[in-house]
Amino acid sequence: MRSKTRDAWKSVDWFTILLYILMIVAGWLSICGASYEFGSAELLGTTGRPATQLMWMGISLCVAFSILMIERDFFEVFAYLIYAGILLLLVATIFLAPDIKGSHSWLVLGPIRLQPAEFAKFATALAVARLMGTYGFVLTRVRNFMCVLGLIFLPMVCILLQRETGSALVYLAFFLMLYREGMSGYFLLAGVCAVIFFVTGMKYAEVMVGETALGTLLVLLLILFISIVLVSVECKNKLAARWMAYGSAAVLLVAGVVCYFFPFDLNGVVLGVLGLNVAYLIGMAIHQWVGRYALIALFSLASIGFLFSVNYVFNEILEPHQQIRIKVSLGLEDDPSGAGYNVNQSKIAIGSGGLTGKGFLNGTQTKLKYVPEQDTDFIFCTVGEEQGFLGTTSVLILFAVFILRLIALAERQDTVFARVYGYSVASIFLFHLAINIGMVIGLTPVIGIPLPFFSYGGSSLLGFTMLLFIFLRLDASRKER
Repeated sequence: MRSKTRDAWKSVDWFTILLYILMIVAGWLSICGASYEFGSAELLGTTGRPATQLMWMGISLCVAFSILMIERDFFEVFAYLIYAGILLLLVATIFLAPDIKGSHSWLVLGPIRLQPAEFAKFATALAVARLMGTYGFVLTRVRNFMCVLGLIFLPMVCILLQRETGSALVYLAFFLMLYREGMSGYFLLAGVCAVIFFVTGMKYAEVMVGETALGTLLVLLLILFISIVLVSVECKNKLAARWMAYGSAAVLLVAGVVCYFFPFDLNGVVLGVLGLNVAYLIGMAIHQWVGRYALIALFSLASIGFLFSVNYVFNEILEPHQQIRIKVSLGLEDDPSGAGYNVNQSKIAIGSGGLTGKGFLNGTQTKLKYVPEQDTDFIFCTVGEEQGFLGTTSVLILFAVFILRLIALAERQDTVFARVYGYSVASIFLFHLAINIGMVIGLTPVIGIPLPFFSYGGSSLLGFTMLLFIFLRLDASRKER
């Protein structure tokens, strides 16, 4: 056992550890910059956030190097047990956690507050990797795929019940790993299309062209276009695609001309054309016994159903503050003193940094507390104000190198368990980075996702550290098997 541990220390990826240390140090300096107040006599106090984060950095490093000393098989053997324990903790949190800023996601243990959702990420990744690493496991089998989805969605639902939407959405990152492991690209296409349809439908929902709602019209035309492209590309039937395109264009052209002189709702005609195309695809599927035609028909029907359910989901399911944030992000409402305040102040802080920034501890937007949550979810704006364009670019390059390194490590694994876990880790970090940066600069709605290793928070730092170092331990022992 000792010899294996010594071998693991020799083969551990020190480059990734160096990147990790660089990021937590840069994150701590950013927290210092966000927390420091002009005129303060000292930078570090015994009760300030920089000191608290420094303590968590020490704890995280101790945990990290302890993980490297654990036998590799421990994580595979006890993966389900770890997952079950964290799942029970998530369920208990729903009922035991106090209301903090509208969510019930923090367990208060005296002076310490822990967020179990941060630890559920590595537990879920372990459980999914254990299942997919089972001998004879094939992801494309419906039963296996449903079991994987169950492992992913169980903690996601528990976190949603804690009213932590942002943390729950992180679990969608697992679909990137599933795609690498053989999941059909149709699922990713469906996800991308759902976002496009939602944004387009909402953006132009109230724009009318005569009697026709422009948002609905654009989405229906997108569904029609994508269906025709799929027939040509996936079914490799260019003749059928041309017939669908020419027939649809002819009907819509005639309808458009008639609508110009005798206004009516053109969406009904487009729906009729889509219905005829769906019937044609089902007929092709039966006649040629090719399932892809049926899948494209199902995609069209599901997309239409999604389109007409958007208003219900938006108005009846989403919370009022979530509705406002989405509207502000899409430019449907301007609320600079309300839901849009955080993003507006964040943009001002980043823009004021210029090329080289105002210097460490010299940011005015952050020092004067104009940016809410400036040391947690909006920590990136502190980097932008104090270090400027060069600083933010350096941080993004650092993350890019880090994530690409994780992908390279995952690809070289010689077991399915380690590879699946590695890609899960890379996907989670990529999702956090994309959503957090997008949120800070106004590209995505504000949903409360921290920037790994930079945002203030002990649970976040410790959770990300455990997520990463379990993978580094698996990678270090890949030659043992």
